[in-house]
Amino acid sequence: MIEIRLGLEDVVRTRFAISPLWEAVASVRVLKGADEHGLHRTWAERVRPQLAASNVDFGPLFDLVPVPTRSPWSGHVPGFICPPPTTPLPSLDVELATVRATPPALLRTTAEVPPARMAALRADPATELGRLADVLQAYWDLALAPYWSRILTLLEDDIRYRVGRLAEGGAQHLFSDLDPQVTWAAGTLHLKHRTVHGARRLDGSGLLLVPSAFVWPRVFSVLTEPWQPSLRYPPRAVGTLWHTRPATVSDALAGVLGRSRATILAALTAPASTTGLARRTGLTPGGVSQHLTALRTAGLVSAHRAGREVLYARTRAGETVVEAAGAGAPASTSPA
Repeated sequence: MIEIRLGLEDVVRTRFAISPLWEAVASVRVLKGADEHGLHRTWAERVRPQLAASNVDFGPLFDLVPVPTRSPWSGHVPGFICPPPTTPLPSLDVELATVRATPPALLRTTAEVPPARMAALRADPATELGRLADVLQAYWDLALAPYWSRILTLLEDDIRYRVGRLAEGGAQHLFSDLDPQVTWAAGTLHLKHRTVHGARRLDGSGLLLVPSAFVWPRVFSVLTEPWQPSLRYPPRAVGTLWHTRPATVSDALAGVLGRSRATILAALTAPASTTGLARRTGLTPGGVSQHLTALRTAGLVSAHRAGREVLYARTRAGETVVEAAGAGAPASTSPA
């Protein structure tokens, strides 16, 4: 059990943030076995073949994310590859710049990392950290970028809920349903942990709360200097992240975009290639390509290269348009 003692100043400085970098690192844990309940099986089955076909050497990243061999609780992650964010929603570029600028003194860990990997990092920090950041970027492009709109919506929805809880009833109300492993009493946050015990004082530095799609069923804590004291916890409804409903085409949306473009946008319940969308919608590949170009120009669809394929996904604007149109008008089932 870890006891995190928060003074008044700590409660005042408690804040939320989302970390694209941490999501990338936590998702590597999932690919390496930290998903015994299969929560992310749908995502992993799509991503693994794309990573294998990319010809990218992911060793600099995967070596630093140990396999959780004993239980979901095991497998510490070195702090220097995923420092807590300093702003509410940093871009991946900003977080990778922080990784590249990691001081050599922080290149240490008690995690089960291959000694040769740590030796290489310490021998030539600038080169090896730059290489690590490049690999993280390549991994992100393949494994997370096509799905980021969906993940980000889940994380932001959780933060809105938590902020409402804080406003309604203060810290006790905020933490009462954060996670079963977290309890609050008399200014102290109790975090269940199987290997770490003791009390930690924040001394006015405040607590950073980071919802994370890939940590369930764990809560990860960062309580060592020089980083911001943080809890990375599973957001509400994380179990529904990869659920897809039958694609429907709102008549209202079809009236604005045209039936074919509305059908394509509705069919993007998961990232898909031009060929895949043609199969889902019954449209010709050439027609799908033309409509995707128009939807990309309008900012409703984004494109992400995955090996030899280009996958298309709805942007946040695209998700909002589909949701708003579906809520406000009758819909018909698409040919998907």
